[in-house]
Amino acid sequence: MRHRRVGRSGLQTGVVGLGAWLTFGQSVDQAATTRILRAALDGGVTFLDTADVYGTGAAEAAWGVALEGAPREHYVLATKAFFPMSAHRFDRGLSRKHLCAALDASLRRLRTPYVDLYQCHRFDPETPVEEVVRTMDDFVSAGKIRHWGVSCWTAAQIEEAVRLARGAGREPPISNQPPYNLLDRAIEAEVLPKCRELGLSQVVFSPLAQGALTGKYLGGRKPPGSRAAQPRIAGFMDRYFEPQAAAATERLAAVAAQAGMPLGRLALAWCLRDENVASVIVGATSEAQLAENLAAADVVLAPDVLAAIDRALSPVHGAP
Repeated sequence: MRHRRVGRSGLQTGVVGLGAWLTFGQSVDQAATTRILRAALDGGVTFLDTADVYGTGAAEAAWGVALEGAPREHYVLATKAFFPMSAHRFDRGLSRKHLCAALDASLRRLRTPYVDLYQCHRFDPETPVEEVVRTMDDFVSAGKIRHWGVSCWTAAQIEEAVRLARGAGREPPISNQPPYNLLDRAIEAEVLPKCRELGLSQVVFSPLAQGALTGKYLGGRKPPGSRAAQPRIAGFMDRYFEPQAAAATERLAAVAAQAGMPLGRLALAWCLRDENVASVIVGATSEAQLAENLAAADVVLAPDVLAAIDRALSPVHGAP
């Protein structure tokens, strides 16, 4: 497993990480969770990403059980806070009050004294950024977190946090967690350039476009049991099935076949072509699915393959 530094810190993550959204603690039972998580660690995965809101704490709790006995120093554990954890008005957001309670609750569920990366799951317009920076710096000083990051913040919001942190001699964020894949390249306009300038890395989610870039939905198929076949989840994927995106996916599948690899492997390797992407976060509901995703860790796409990808995407993104 290749590793990359996260931002300007000394923290390193494996280029393929394992995430928990919609799977562990929810659609995957505890026994399977433990098997998959242990298979990930055995397969070289060192970056594990979850959030308190995933299953309203169930994902963190499931991982806490699964990680019992695994050497804590051998993996990077990340979680997040922001979204409501109950109907109470104080049980959400990035206020100091909520973050202090949320972090303590996450540590209890994860059965760990600290997390390596604590992330602001979204921007909170009701909490001053200075308060967020001060709270995160205090968590670092207390030894409850090692580093902090953000998720889905704009370039301007990231810049403000870094400016305030550095100006006050406090710990700045080292990472941003946005969606990024062949069909969703929104961060390339402003967020990526600003993060490069400020020294933040990306730990990206949805690198396979919620499974649309695995090839399982080619030709409009929606196999039983897949995300697209489940009404509760399918809405997250609708944009990837719009005619223009679906046509691009068909062209990308042809590029992958010509390159001699599955579409999903091509999609993950494409994200990792950019050194600013420290890790792509994948999901898995089985050990076989995990193994296929891990196969992308050492793939470096040749220039002619990258050019073919650009041509396949040109009607969608205006690539040359």
